[in-house]
Amino acid sequence: MPSWKDKDQDRGKLFGRRAALLAGGKVLLLSTLVGRMYYLQVVESDKYQKLAEDNRINLRLLAPPRGVIYDRHGEILAHNQQNYRVVVVPEQVSDVTLAMDALSEVIEVPDFVRRRVMREIRRKRSFVPVTVRDNLTWEEVSRIELNATSLPGMQIEVGLTRAYPFGPSVVHAAGYVAAVAEQDLTGDPLLELPDMRIGKSGIERQHDQALRGTAGTSHVEVNAFGRVIRELSREEGRPGKALTLTLDMGLQSFANSRLASQESASCVCMSIPEGEILALASHPAYDPVPFGRGLTGVEWQELLHHPYGALNNKSIAGQYPPGSTFKMTVALAALESGMIPPTHRVGCPGHFELGEVRFHCWKKGGHGALDMVEAIAQSCDCYFYNIALKIGMERISAMARRLGFGGPTELDIPGERPGLVPSREWKKATTGESWQNGETVNLGIGQGYILTTPLQLAVMTARVATGLNIKPRLTRAIGGVPVDAAIAESLGLSPQNLTIMRRGMDQVVNNARGTAAKAAIKEAGFEMAGKSGTAQVKRITQRDRDMKNTDSKKWEWKFRDHALFVSYAPVHAPRYVCSVIVEHGVGGSAVAAPICRDVLLEAQKRDIMKSQRIA
Repeated sequence: MPSWKDKDQDRGKLFGRRAALLAGGKVLLLSTLVGRMYYLQVVESDKYQKLAEDNRINLRLLAPPRGVIYDRHGEILAHNQQNYRVVVVPEQVSDVTLAMDALSEVIEVPDFVRRRVMREIRRKRSFVPVTVRDNLTWEEVSRIELNATSLPGMQIEVGLTRAYPFGPSVVHAAGYVAAVAEQDLTGDPLLELPDMRIGKSGIERQHDQALRGTAGTSHVEVNAFGRVIRELSREEGRPGKALTLTLDMGLQSFANSRLASQESASCVCMSIPEGEILALASHPAYDPVPFGRGLTGVEWQELLHHPYGALNNKSIAGQYPPGSTFKMTVALAALESGMIPPTHRVGCPGHFELGEVRFHCWKKGGHGALDMVEAIAQSCDCYFYNIALKIGMERISAMARRLGFGGPTELDIPGERPGLVPSREWKKATTGESWQNGETVNLGIGQGYILTTPLQLAVMTARVATGLNIKPRLTRAIGGVPVDAAIAESLGLSPQNLTIMRRGMDQVVNNARGTAAKAAIKEAGFEMAGKSGTAQVKRITQRDRDMKNTDSKKWEWKFRDHALFVSYAPVHAPRYVCSVIVEHGVGGSAVAAPICRDVLLEAQKRDIMKSQRIA
């Protein structure tokens, strides 16, 4: 048997082998760790340094200042101004409800604002500031700062907000900005900024990309939870491009003031032959500023259900029967067809019969025998019933499209509606019925299916006054670079026929028997020519007709006739055109013509004052 000494020696050898294995394992493990540390800290140091830096420093986009919008004389129509807002940082407040109560004692905080703040706090991390109110007045900012010690977690921040110095006066042309909606997202990270606002209507929308500018950047140091520790550097964005419009804000304001006495009306004033829109007024209007901060539900419903359509830009989107302002179109179609000479006379007994149907003239006793110039001047319905039936609806419709009806004028602003010039094919497809001769008779005086916009009426008037294919425009320059106007080419109409139209329009205003003689401009050299129109909005009986002739204002407002007037000035050297539509205004000569007169006179006087300043 082995002795105890042998056994001790064996155990010693076993322990030595195990110790050697354990030591070797430790050395191997230590070598692996050292090698890995060397690999990570030396070989891959650049890579992990960059990852660590990215985790510590965030790049954040900054919304750039939006481009300024000017009128033709440099008046600011839209710009950016400092916006003071109060925010709450939830993690710095033990009880948000109590904090909001404390703030309510200093400034007004409506209930709907409190509800919105509580919703945002639940959605966001506790260290993210939540806007309570913006667009604070300097007095409100002062009160908050004065009570800062009793308002824990409340902070004043400064940003930019869109301002419109002329407010509702120009909103339908300039438009407004609002927060980015989900459907507006295109993948552009700039659109995801909480303070970003984009154009939603008017010029703000039409030229939104140019007005946006280029985003700035801010490098901020954050901790592991994303909380900002400090800002390391900042590079401001490049402002959006400035826009210069063709509008004359003085004339725009004047037009708005003339429309203000009406429930619902619109006015377009344009220079020719450039086609520059000087005034694009639609009444009533609305304040664009609340759209930038976000409308409340009550505010939106009030606008949406406004009795006179404040949201609707009637100048480009209101569609109306043109009434007697369409008679120049019918007369030109007749002359150009060669079927009707200007000396053609028609007797007007006060009505026109087609089969068993009687069509009435506006003058109950009739006008007697008239030629074309006299028929335009006195707006004889029977004359135009007669020639419309002779030349047919196809020639009338073709001339209407030639003069700018039945399609967008391509004005550089969104929301324009096309109006309607009917055709046999259109009626068949729409109603399933064939075109009737009685509808041609109605078309002869601008009634029936035909629909036009105030802008189209202004374009038609400009084309009749010049014989050129004038196209309207609203943008004069982008970023200081002029926008070239479209070249106004000839419409190919006979100069002699156009002269007949102008003579008729001259006599409408400047002849004692003209329908708008009372609205004439009396100042020498400023005289205007024009055409009145009264468009029915409902089919009337003879009893209705008698009552309307007695006192049409006894009718319910929405059933009264629209009042229209189109004009140009000066008579012998046309420079400006103007169209006015007063919804349910009853009489074109009595209501719309004086507005046209005043706007055209103001436009001419402003032109003279400008020339004197330059001289």
